[in-house]
Amino acid sequence: MRREDLADADCGIAQALGVLGDWWTFLIVRDVAGGTTRFDALQRELGVSRRALTERLAALVEHGVLERRPYSRHPPRYDYLLTTRGEGLLPVLIALQDWGTRHLMGDGDVTATADAGSAEARRAHDLVGRRLPEVVLPAADGQPVAVAATDAWTVLYLFPGAYAPGTHGYPPGWAEIPGARGCTLESTTYAKRHPDFLTAGVRVYGISTQRPDQLADFAAYAELPFPLLSDQDGRLGAGLLLPVFRAGGVTRFKRLTLLVDPTAVVRAVQFPVTDPAGSVQEMLTLVREIAGSPADA
Repeated sequence: MRREDLADADCGIAQALGVLGDWWTFLIVRDVAGGTTRFDALQRELGVSRRALTERLAALVEHGVLERRPYSRHPPRYDYLLTTRGEGLLPVLIALQDWGTRHLMGDGDVTATADAGSAEARRAHDLVGRRLPEVVLPAADGQPVAVAATDAWTVLYLFPGAYAPGTHGYPPGWAEIPGARGCTLESTTYAKRHPDFLTAGVRVYGISTQRPDQLADFAAYAELPFPLLSDQDGRLGAGLLLPVFRAGGVTRFKRLTLLVDPTAVVRAVQFPVTDPAGSVQEMLTLVREIAGSPADA
């Protein structure tokens, strides 16, 4: 009898664990979300036996979590990609990461930042050399934006939350969460320096887990000249295992900035960001050093 046959038929948790009750299965979904979609690459990343990986991939395909898409006919080879059902697991992965970071690796306190020498900071800086997953996020105007578009240098600054006055978006106790404040200052500083980034040949995107309509209200209030993108479904957050915290019942990004080259590879990471305004000039300096852009006149 299969494990899922033993599950409580009326309990969604039991039913889900019938499909995902093996820790290797969660790690497979994690790596596929991050862009590792081929058998040999998954085996290399996970260090699991070929037999075990074959069995778990087959089970995930059977349950509609993954789909196989051929990329070679002779010999037959497949990419394993998340289905809509599989993408529904991304918030679960993010919640597990947040719980482990906060309660197992941390002291249990809610924080929007991290210690520079922490495991969370090391994991963030290990993103250097990593290619962005193929993720499309809605902009504040609802238009889809391919974050990993390979045609220009890009700055992605991720922030916890920013709201237009009078929209009552900030949850209770926001000001007491370390690192949470400063999103408006960071965004308006990027707006002021936006001509310098354009001159350097670099586009700028702000990203948060807020809804597109909330981002649209804030972008209009702050008169931002660049797009804000919504990762409310966790596609980028889960794909890169980005640092997060929860406040007001919402999973939010800790403040972090990525410099991405025209091949969609991360070339620099700012984390933790303790000076939201100062980090903008620091990033502009990095752009000029790494991308080889002209210096200030």
